[in-house]
Amino acid sequence: MKNFTINNQWVTIDELSEIIEEGYLLVLGEKAKLAIQTCRDYLDRKMDSKVEIIYGVNTGFGSLCDTVISPENLEQLQVNLVRSHACGLGAEVPQFLVKRMLLLKILSLAHGNSGVQLETVERLIFFYNNDILPIVYEQGSLGASGDLAPLAHLSLPLIGEGEIYYNGKKQNAKELATQLGIQPIRLKSKEGLALLNGTQFMGAYLSFAVEEGKKLWAKWNHIAALSIDAYHGRSNPFDDNVNQIRKQVGQIETAKHIRELLSESEICSLPKQHVQDPYAFRCIPQVHGASKDTIDYAYQIAEREINAVTDNPTIFPEEDAVVSAGNFHGQPLALVMDFLAIALAELGSISERRVYKLISGTRGLPAFLVANPGLNSGFMIPQYAAASIVSQNKQLCTPASIDSIDSSNGQEDHVSMGANAATKLFRIVENCYSILGIELMNAAQAIHFRQPHKTALKLEELLSAYREYVPFVENDTYLHPLMTKSANFVKTNNFQND
Repeated sequence: MKNFTINNQWVTIDELSEIIEEGYLLVLGEKAKLAIQTCRDYLDRKMDSKVEIIYGVNTGFGSLCDTVISPENLEQLQVNLVRSHACGLGAEVPQFLVKRMLLLKILSLAHGNSGVQLETVERLIFFYNNDILPIVYEQGSLGASGDLAPLAHLSLPLIGEGEIYYNGKKQNAKELATQLGIQPIRLKSKEGLALLNGTQFMGAYLSFAVEEGKKLWAKWNHIAALSIDAYHGRSNPFDDNVNQIRKQVGQIETAKHIRELLSESEICSLPKQHVQDPYAFRCIPQVHGASKDTIDYAYQIAEREINAVTDNPTIFPEEDAVVSAGNFHGQPLALVMDFLAIALAELGSISERRVYKLISGTRGLPAFLVANPGLNSGFMIPQYAAASIVSQNKQLCTPASIDSIDSSNGQEDHVSMGANAATKLFRIVENCYSILGIELMNAAQAIHFRQPHKTALKLEELLSAYREYVPFVENDTYLHPLMTKSANFVKTNNFQND
């Protein structure tokens, strides 16, 4: 088993993905340990001096920021904070995203600006390395004072409360602590606030979505190329000259990708009777390319955030400063998640239009892609399903970040609603795989009617792998299982790396 040593180095999204997918164990490096301990020692000295009032350290929270807490109650204050803020509702956050939340919280606290104990960070690492995954709920965060409710649920097991998944089973955190022989953490001043203030819920969803967005763009190029040949489309919209003069990077990359995929395609080289294709084919570089540019921008914002310190107040021992500010505010993530949601939804929208053209009974293809239409409905209704999912995506693209409801008696008077942007984005990613699976099912069916002519070698290899999961449909059959297999194929197969 490989280790990943956290020493407050810059972590890329690709490295984050590798840590998670390859099952790396986390190790806290000496630089990170020193930074954490130095910050904690500084804060302890501050508290011992009893001369300074610091928000959340020896005061109440939110609009209770002017209520001073006595020294003997500082630890209880932090425990009360975690307990009282664990107010999540709705569905459980998928366990793989909870693990990502743990990793992002560890990375943030390791910078040594949060005032937590070294023991607290080590316990979070213990949870991560042993797949002890707290139960977190989707609803409850305003995405402004950090992801308070989700992060409270993430933190409850540190003090021996709440529920967790361990070895695939839901368990009481206190019982697990007894079983494993570990003592609950005794939170010191500021620690509860450091655990709860932060953007790790939003950051987990965004960092996951940008990774999936890159895959979806590449996979959709593959399947769009197959649809182009299936529809007997023209290749000149993908020529380098016409795309270079538009100057848009994503468009140029998309056109190049499609050209490479269709190179040496026999079908592509056949004479064409039509002068041009519908937009759903002809404008793939412009539409897929615009989505690619958006994915790249979101990727940049996500990478900054996973390397950030996002709690409050933040502590600078070398400057003898404790600053109460707003690094927990989710606006940078909320805006970009709304933007990314639109970009991914558009990949699905143009995909459904290609499906519609493939079943239309034109360009030498049979109506609804069956040899005996009428008796057979063929692929009529999968297009309905795609249209329904595309419509839902459009509804989910209503921006969350334009809303704000003030809270805490007006102290927290502008919020990002980034957590809602995150969960909507996650649903759109899942929906996109369903739409992509439907397009592949239709394109694979349509390309059969071009035989004996063949598409390009890479696409023939993709078809061969696909046919091991989803057969050609001769006559009407129960399509739901085939559609499910098709969606699973595009989600799990790594053909985007071909």
